Amino acid sequence: MSHESANVAVIYARISSVAQLQKGHGLASQETRCREYARMKGYSVAEVFHDEAVSGGVIDRPGISAMLDYLKAQRSNAAHVVIIDDISRIARDIKTHLELRDAISGAGAKLESPSIEFGEDSDSILVENLLASVSQHQRQKNAEQTKNRMRARMMNGYWPFHACIGFKYETVPGRGKMLKRDEPLASIIEEGLRGYASGRFQLQAEVKRFFESFPAFPRDRLGRVRNQKVKDILTHSLYAGYVEAPEWGVSLRPGQHEGLIDLETFEKVQQRLKEGAKAPIRANIDMDFPLRGFVTCGTCAHPLTACWAKSKTGKRHAYYMCFKKGCAVYRKSIRREELEGAFDSLLDSLQPSRMMFSVARAMFTNAWNQRMDSAAYFAKAARREVIKLEKQIEQLLDRIVSASNAGVTGAYEARLAKLERNKHVAVENAAKADKPRRTFEEMFELAMRFLSNPCNLWRSERLEDKQTVLKLVFCERLQYSRKSGFRTPQVSVPFKLLADSSLRNKMAEREGFEPSERLRAQRFSRPPRSTTPAPLREAAL
Repeated sequence: MSHESANVAVIYARISSVAQLQKGHGLASQETRCREYARMKGYSVAEVFHDEAVSGGVIDRPGISAMLDYLKAQRSNAAHVVIIDDISRIARDIKTHLELRDAISGAGAKLESPSIEFGEDSDSILVENLLASVSQHQRQKNAEQTKNRMRARMMNGYWPFHACIGFKYETVPGRGKMLKRDEPLASIIEEGLRGYASGRFQLQAEVKRFFESFPAFPRDRLGRVRNQKVKDILTHSLYAGYVEAPEWGVSLRPGQHEGLIDLETFEKVQQRLKEGAKAPIRANIDMDFPLRGFVTCGTCAHPLTACWAKSKTGKRHAYYMCFKKGCAVYRKSIRREELEGAFDSLLDSLQPSRMMFSVARAMFTNAWNQRMDSAAYFAKAARREVIKLEKQIEQLLDRIVSASNAGVTGAYEARLAKLERNKHVAVENAAKADKPRRTFEEMFELAMRFLSNPCNLWRSERLEDKQTVLKLVFCERLQYSRKSGFRTPQVSVPFKLLADSSLRNKMAEREGFEPSERLRAQRFSRPPRSTTPAPLREAAL
C-alpha cells in the first residue's frame, strides 16, 4: 500500500528530563499539536506512543520499540503516518535519526511533522540532515555547557551531583543548593566511618551489619545493604568535607559543606582498606552465641562452634563444642550457661578496684591538662608543616612545567596529588590544635565508664556491643578447657595495667620488692617489724 493513500496516523512524543515530567510540561503540548496537524490532514489517530525522561539518541527506547512493533503488525491493514512535533523529538544526533527513519520506513510508514516537510528529493533530504545535525549540535553544546558549569562549581568547593546518602540539599540564598547533614543517616554513617578507622569494625562486612541494624538505613529492593554501597561510603571524600573529580581535572579541595568526619580520619580509613584488616571474630557470629569463633578449644586451640540441640522432650538446649576432627574432645558439648557463665566471671575479675580507677582517672586528667598546655606548640608545628608542604608543592609545579618526558610528568603529578592531600590534613590539624573539639568529660566519659565495668556493655542486647567488648578487652582469642575453665587471658594494655596494679596493691607488700641501695643500707637500723597488717600500715602512711 502506498504512502499517498495513508489516512491512519500514530503520534510519537518524547520529553528528555525528569523536571519536565514532574512539572507536566512537554508531552501534552506535543500530543495536542500533533492531533491538530492530523485533523488538518484528515488523518485518524490510532495510537499515541511516548517516552518519558529519555534524552540523547537511543534507538531502542520503550516508546519507539512499541511503535515499531505496532506498525509492523498493522502493515497489512493500512499504511500509517508517524507524526512528531519536531525533528528533535525523534532523535538529537544524525546517526540515530537516520536509523529511525529507515526503521519507520521499513515498517511501512512515513514520517511527518508540522514543523518540517519530509521528502525523498535531494533538497528535502539535505534540509532534514541539516536540521538533524543542528539538533545534535545543540544537544552536545548543552552537555558541554552543563559540564563546564558543574566543573566550575566543583572548583569552588560545591558538590554538583546528586546528594550522597547522609546528605541532603538545601537552598541557601546567594549560594544555591548546598549539602547539609541528613539525620539520622548522617550520624549513623559518621559512627560507621569512625568505627572502621579506629578498628572497632575490622571488616567492611561489620560496617555493613552495623548499617543494617538501623531500620532507617536505605536498602535495595531485597531489603539488603549492598557491599558496593558500603565501599562507596568508605571511599568517598565527600564525607570528609572535600570534593574532587579527577576525570574533570578537579583535584581534592575543601568543600563548602560540613563533612561527617575530618580528613585525617578519612585517610586512616583508606589506609586500612589498602592494608586489608583481619577480624578475630567470625563474620557470621549471631546473637545466640556471641562467643562462637572467639573462644577456642583448650585441647586443640581450634575455635569453638555452637548449635541448638533438641532433647527427647522437645526442649531446645544451647551448646558450644569443638568440631576439630582428631581432637580428644571432638563433638563433646559444653553447655552455653556453663561457658558464658565462666566468661562473665572472667570479665568481672577484670574490673579494677575503685582506688585504682580513681588513680587512672586522675592520670588521664593530668595528661589531658598537659596536652592542653602544649596545644599551642602543636598548632605552630602544624602551621610550619603547611608552609613546608606549600614550598614542596611550588617546587614540584616548577618541575612539571619544565619536564618534557610524559612519564616523568605523570610521576610528578602523582607526587603532587599526595602532597596536596598531606597539606589538607596539616591545615586541618593546625585548625584543630588550638582548641579541643570536646571537653575531657565528653571525650573520656564513655571510655572511663567502659574501663570501670566492661560487664555493663557486655550485657547489652546489641551484638555490636558484645563484639566491641571482645575486641577492646582481649588481645587474642580465649582458650577454654572443659576441666579447668578459661586459661589466663591476654588482655589489652589498659586492663592489663589496671589489673596488675590492683593485684600488686592487694597481694604484695612494700617489703616484698627488691630494695634500693639506700633502703638496703638502712635495713638493719630499722625498728622491729610491726604486726599491723600491711594494708592498714599503707593506709596510715
